[in-house]
Amino acid sequence: MADRNSTGILAASGMALALLLTGCSGGDEGSKPLSSSDVGTPWVVPDTDLKDTSGADYRLTDGTTKPVTLVFFGYTNCPDICQMVMANIASAMTRLDDDERKQVEVVFVTTDPARDTEKVLGDYLERFDPTFIGATAKMDRILELGKAFKVAIEKGEKLPSGGYDVTHGTQVFLVDENDEIPMFWGQDTSSAVFARDISTLLKADS
Repeated sequence: MADRNSTGILAASGMALALLLTGCSGGDEGSKPLSSSDVGTPWVVPDTDLKDTSGADYRLTDGTTKPVTLVFFGYTNCPDICQMVMANIASAMTRLDDDERKQVEVVFVTTDPARDTEKVLGDYLERFDPTFIGATAKMDRILELGKAFKVAIEKGEKLPSGGYDVTHGTQVFLVDENDEIPMFWGQDTSSAVFARDISTLLKADS
């Protein structure tokens, strides 16, 4: 049995080594390296049909038009890690200047669509940043999308309270303007590191 919310749970065991990369994505010699892990050949984002918190149709391939989109898979009843990661991302956004902030999108994909309705998801993200996008769908579509990100999703055992945990990978992924996933950050990445890496990526893109 995998640990709750353990990092690096994979949809395909053959890709395990890709998510265990520890090398940083580097730039030119003398520039600060990113703290993210490079996946090698970028993964491709599929045209998975989702819904946003307003109930409108949403696809990552259509919605990720900004230079930097951060994607995280989680759920609103997550007792610890999801809240920590989202709080760090929200804090990172406040460290960016206005021009940088306009070039960044943050998408939270629920791993628990049975409980995370559009309203529940919207209320949850409002606490972190009202501009964050929440995405949901039927579970088969969530699993399809998670597979492309090499994130496995499992419903855990029933809790004494009557609820349940959802086991899922806890990486934060970069989706670029080409609808590709070139890198990810670990769950312990601080807001300062997120902000620094985002600024570096935006400068490289300009």
